Amino acid sequence: MNSQGASPDEPQSVSIRCSINRAVCVRLSDPVRDDPDCLHYTVEADAPGLRARVDGVTAWIWDADLVPFLAQLAADFRGWDGERVWQTNDRDLTVTAAFRSGGHVALTWTLRPWRGPTNSWEASITTWLEAGEQMAALASEVHQLLHPEHPG
Repeated sequence: MNSQGASPDEPQSVSIRCSINRAVCVRLSDPVRDDPDCLHYTVEADAPGLRARVDGVTAWIWDADLVPFLAQLAADFRGWDGERVWQTNDRDLTVTAAFRSGGHVALTWTLRPWRGPTNSWEASITTWLEAGEQMAALASEVHQLLHPEHPG
C-alpha cells in the first residue's frame, strides 16, 4: 500500500499493489464529500494489458462504507471459509475477498460504471495481501482517505 497526498494526515490516494505481481495495482483517489453522508472517489485498476478507471464512485457512509469491510477482514487474520463481498449501492465497485493458504487474502476488485449504457463494460483484477499486517494497514489507509475527519 502507498498513500500519497499533500500532507501525511490527509492522503489523496491509496494504492494497493499485489504482493505476488507488483504490476497489478488498484488505486483509490480524489475523495470529494458533497454532503456529510456521501463521498465520491475515483477507482483505477492497472495490470499488464489492462487499465480501467471509474470516476465518481459513490459511497453512502451510512450504508456502503468500504472501511468496516476491510477492517473486518484484517480482524479475521486467521481466515474464513468462502467469499466475502462488499459493493457500493450503485455496484460500480465490488470487492470480493477470499482467504487463501499461507495466510493470504485475495481481493478481487471489480469496476463497473453504472452511468453508461447497461452492461457497457466491467473489469476485474485481483490483488494478494498478507492477512494480518497488510490488511490492517490497508484498512487504516482507506480510513484516512475516506474519513480524514474521524481519526483512526
